[in-house]
Amino acid sequence: MRQGFPIARPGMRIGILGGSFDPAHSGHALITREALRRFSLDQVWWMISPGNPLKRAGPAPMAQRIAQAAQVIQDPRVVITDIEARIGTRFTADTLAHLQAIYPGVRFVWLMGADNLVQFDQWDHWRDIMDRVPVGILARPGWRMRGRTARAARIYAQFELPARAAHALGDMQTPAWSFVNIPMSPLSSSAIRAQGIWPRR
Repeated sequence: MRQGFPIARPGMRIGILGGSFDPAHSGHALITREALRRFSLDQVWWMISPGNPLKRAGPAPMAQRIAQAAQVIQDPRVVITDIEARIGTRFTADTLAHLQAIYPGVRFVWLMGADNLVQFDQWDHWRDIMDRVPVGILARPGWRMRGRTARAARIYAQFELPARAAHALGDMQTPAWSFVNIPMSPLSSSAIRAQGIWPRR
C-alpha cells in the first residue's frame, strides 16, 4: 500500500464520509457511529477534502482540520485521511473510481446526510456515484422529508433498500441506497464558523 494511504483488505465494508470538516464536530462523530452500526461497516474513513467545488470560500488549512477531527473522534474503526488530496481529485465520482482501483475487492459505501441528498443531483457525475457504490443516507435535522422527496431519491426509488435491511447495503449490487433515521445533532460546521469559535490559521 502507498505510504500515507489507509490500510484496507479485500472484503472489508468501508464507509466514506467526505467533506471539508471545517470544522469537524460531535455531530460528525454521531452519524459515523450510527453508520458503522446501521450499515454493518468495518470502518468509516473521514475523507477530508481539499475544498468543496460547490462552495466559494476555501476551508481552513488541511493540517488544522485533520487535527480537529482527531480530537473529535477516537475510534479504531474511524480513519481520518487526506487521501483525496493525495490522489489529486476534487469530485466524488473521480475519487471513488481511484479508490476502487487502489483497493480492489474493498466494498466502499458512500455516506452522506439527508441535506446533501437534496442537492445530490447537482453533483458532478452524480449518477456515476450511484452506479459505482452503494449510498447510505443518514437523517439530518430539518432535512428528513426534503431528503425523502429529493429528485435523486425519486429517480432511484426502485433501488432503495428498506432501513430494516440497511445492514446489507455494503454487499448490494449497485445502484443501491438506503435512508436511515438516527438520533440527530443540531450542530453544523457552518453554524460553528458563524459563531467565530473556529479560528482559521
